[in-house]
Amino acid sequence: MPKNIDPRGSNQVGMRQFNERVVLQAIRLHGPIPKAEIARLTNLTAQTVQIIISRLEADGLVLKRAPLRGKIGQPSVPMALNPEGAYSIGIKIGRRSLDVLLVDFTAQVRERLTLAYEFPDPDTLFDEIRVRLKTLRQSLGPERAQLLHGIGIAAPLSLGGWQSLLGVAPEQAAKWNDIDIRARVAAMTTLPVELVKDTAAACVAELVAGRGRSVRSFLYVFIDTFIGGGLVIDSHLRPGATGNAGALGSMPLGLGGADGAPPRQVLSVASLFTLEKMYAQAGLDARAVADARAVEAPWMPVTREWMRQASPAIAMAIHSATALLELDGVIVDGSFSREMLAEVLAQIDGALHRFSWEGIARPELLAGAVGADARAIGGALLPLYANFAPDRDLFLKLDR
Repeated sequence: MPKNIDPRGSNQVGMRQFNERVVLQAIRLHGPIPKAEIARLTNLTAQTVQIIISRLEADGLVLKRAPLRGKIGQPSVPMALNPEGAYSIGIKIGRRSLDVLLVDFTAQVRERLTLAYEFPDPDTLFDEIRVRLKTLRQSLGPERAQLLHGIGIAAPLSLGGWQSLLGVAPEQAAKWNDIDIRARVAAMTTLPVELVKDTAAACVAELVAGRGRSVRSFLYVFIDTFIGGGLVIDSHLRPGATGNAGALGSMPLGLGGADGAPPRQVLSVASLFTLEKMYAQAGLDARAVADARAVEAPWMPVTREWMRQASPAIAMAIHSATALLELDGVIVDGSFSREMLAEVLAQIDGALHRFSWEGIARPELLAGAVGADARAIGGALLPLYANFAPDRDLFLKLDR
């Protein structure tokens, strides 16, 4: 990610407002920092930064932290984003659960409303979303509700796909074929509503609020009911023409069979629905995939067997991606516990050692910092960026 953020003109945003957004972006990316450091990072003059900070303080978007002492001269005062300065709502529609999050200006989750199911039914799901949106607005109260800037939805692009793997009836899965998710939610509110692929949204959260701030180009791997991913090149999310770039779950596992049958896809062995089935077959609670029980007895032997199959598949996808793209790193996360993430990373690392890296540079393998909320948080970040980032294409390139 660029060390400095250069202010520049924009047809959409006046110079004054643009420079305010540049300052907010510098604070968001670097944390609480003194005004002198903001001036250095943004290439704005100290006087301009002073004026901008005063305006942002008056608008309730930034606040002063305790002075930094111990250096020669006057103590410097770090400026930080005010968590209460703005809010947004992130909605994750998953194949196993719904999450509706209230997120503050610092991308911290203030409230979480969830709903678990075997598979989402559109006949009832949108009513559940409507109720939760109303609940979150009421919890904010009339004054703070005025600070809500939008709703971001994270959902799979093909909610009705792969129904045979999930054991979902075709007629139930087909209900999603002609549904415009964004339009259905937009009809519930006067707030702006945006929709993005769920794993791309998770990648956004990692890019803005996680390890992605220090890795310029990376493949993002998110292990959920189905494994998926995202692609960041030069600190920009690259979603592709239809928003489906980084779909490593669809990558093949080897060559097709002699009978002409296509090879299995990565998602067939490296997704959590496979582990759920393995737990159920062993007479264990399948819900353990989402918590620390997955790495405890009696689940751990089954988890190890799943990882024995999943890790080489993920490593193959990483190796193939690296052969096409010069990646600085691969960030792995998922909708499971941090203990489970550590085990998965260790197994993937071991599997990567078994590949030849001659001719290409092996990228660094990193643990995601955001966790299971990444998809909903990434969705919630979209309206915050639309309203407060200097240029959506600067760090969040959503091709239309």
